[in-house]
Amino acid sequence: PPSSLNLRTPVSVLVSMCQTVSQDCSQTCSCPADPPRCPVGTSLVLDGCGCCKVCARQLREPCSLLEPCDHHKDLYCDYTLLSDTQTGVCMAQDGQPCVLGRRTYGSGESFRPTCKHQCVCMNGEIGCVPTCPTKARPPSPDCPYPRPVHIPGKCCEDWVCHQTPPERHYQAVSSPRENCIVQTTAWSECSASCGMGVSSRVTNDNRRCQLERQTRICMVRPCSSQQERDIRKGKKCIRTPRAQLWMRFRLSGCSSSRLYRPRFCGVCTDGRCCTPSTSVTASVEFRCPEGDVFTRKMMFIKTCSCHHHCQQDNDIFLASSARRMSGDYDSTL
Repeated sequence: PPSSLNLRTPVSVLVSMCQTVSQDCSQTCSCPADPPRCPVGTSLVLDGCGCCKVCARQLREPCSLLEPCDHHKDLYCDYTLLSDTQTGVCMAQDGQPCVLGRRTYGSGESFRPTCKHQCVCMNGEIGCVPTCPTKARPPSPDCPYPRPVHIPGKCCEDWVCHQTPPERHYQAVSSPRENCIVQTTAWSECSASCGMGVSSRVTNDNRRCQLERQTRICMVRPCSSQQERDIRKGKKCIRTPRAQLWMRFRLSGCSSSRLYRPRFCGVCTDGRCCTPSTSVTASVEFRCPEGDVFTRKMMFIKTCSCHHHCQQDNDIFLASSARRMSGDYDSTL
């Protein structure tokens, strides 16, 4: 059955859906030469037969086997909402909402806070992509000196042609990197106490010696683990347990190419909480069902410490200011 199947679906609907699957997927796979161009913020995914790439359906849009929901946003096709058993509605998995300004967005909901950005809420985290073109227009014989200008009534800048080059003043300067005093903050605490989260830091360790924010994904512990039962008799904490089985990390519906057996932070029975104290940062390759491959920097825990400076509910600032990780360095693992 489809992975987006709701467990509450009646048996009669299950039978009908299985018949639909076998009927649709029995046909010869024939796809357009070029994949469709999807709107900004919409994923290009394989249809339910694993045949052709299609633009994923979004939250509260109709969906079917051949028009699947955007699994990168944790959306699934709920076939129980409509009487037509071959058509469902894209719904979001249970997750934390997002608050931006004075508006609240549900997990999986897409929105545009400004005309220049398309955003989506994913379990309490907001991700955005620019809607305006970012690539510079290459010069051509007809337009040798293009310049971006703001046009009243339009959101994005547009290009205008000039026949004369802009005035430039040249002077000998040294490279910013040569005189750079490198400054790097410690990584902030992971945004999620369990499951996949995000950590960030600010550094000027780059060619331009300019401050920039770097991010990495992180997992302090799996949400489904029951670490309390692994605490030894006479002890109150299990500090830095290693995963019992090799595992793949999952991010936005994609899985890590390699298997890992990482260390996690444990738990205590006396009110203390355990957080990472030393870690390394390494690149992890992810593969998606559609065949796409991407790489993300990820935190790998070396040691954890257990303490009473515990993060309170909805307090995203306390722990990051009271507890800092030390000894972090890049690693290829």
